[in-house]
Amino acid sequence: MGRVTVRRKTTRLNGEHRTERIDTLAVEEPLELRVGGESLQVTMRTPGDDFDLATGFLLAEGVITKPGDLLNMRYCAGVDENGEQTYNLLDLTLAPGIEPPSKAAKRNFTVTSACGVCGKDSLADVRTKAAWNLGEDATVIGADVISSLPERLRETQKVFDKTGGLHAAGLFTAEGELLAAKEDVGRHNAVDKVLGWALRENLVPLRGTVLAVSGRASFELVQKAVMAGVPALAAVSAPSSLAADLAEEQGLTLAGFVRGDTMNLYTHPDRIA
Repeated sequence: MGRVTVRRKTTRLNGEHRTERIDTLAVEEPLELRVGGESLQVTMRTPGDDFDLATGFLLAEGVITKPGDLLNMRYCAGVDENGEQTYNLLDLTLAPGIEPPSKAAKRNFTVTSACGVCGKDSLADVRTKAAWNLGEDATVIGADVISSLPERLRETQKVFDKTGGLHAAGLFTAEGELLAAKEDVGRHNAVDKVLGWALRENLVPLRGTVLAVSGRASFELVQKAVMAGVPALAAVSAPSSLAADLAEEQGLTLAGFVRGDTMNLYTHPDRIA
C-alpha cells in the first residue's frame, strides 16, 4: 500500500555549525472507515496493516468478536494532489445482524495519532460491551518474561530504527513467544493492528497472552486489551489512573515502568510469578 517513510531535506544545527542533510520521517496519513456507505471513523495512521487496524478498531468497540462478523473489506482508491494513487478510504461490510455503532456513539471528530478513544469518560461503556471475563483466565506469567518484553518489542521496530517516530505494540505468549508486532504513529493504532491481526487469525479471546506497548498505558489501551480478552498488559512507561481503575475492575494485570529487572504491578499482581 502506501509508503511508511519519506525522505526530507533538513537543516541540522550543532552549536555554531549548520549542515544540510536528508532525514527519514514516518508517514502519517488519514484513514477513513465506512460501513454501509456511512463514515464511521477517521484516524491518522501509518499506512500498512490497514485491514488489521480496521478489524482491531471494531473489536475494541465491541462491534465484532469473531472473523465471521466482518464479511469484507476493500479500499476505495483515490488520487492525491500529485496524481499518485492513495488508499485512505476503507469500506467495511458487516455480517447480517451485526450492527455498527449507533450514530450517537460514533466519533464525530477526527481521531488524531495521539488519541484513540478520547471522550470516553467512564468505565460503564467497556463494562457493558466486554465479551470476555478476564477473571477466568488463570494464566501465570514469569516476571522474567515481562522484563524481557520491552527489548523483544524494540527489536521488531524496523521503521522506528529509520525514523525514531513510531510507537509499537507486540503480542506475546505467557512464555514470551512473539505472536505479532506492529508499528504506527499512534499507539492506539499499533494496538488495533495487533489485536485485529489476532481476530483475523481466529485467536480471540487472547487467553494466555501478554500485550506489550512501547509507551504509557492509557485508558484506551487497557480498554482494547480487555475487549480482546488479553489478561496482561506491560508498558515501559506509566499508566493513567483511569487505566488502572479499568484494569482492576476487569481483572487485567497491569505492569508499568517495565525496565530491566524492575516493574510496577498496579493491578492483579498474583498473575506474575
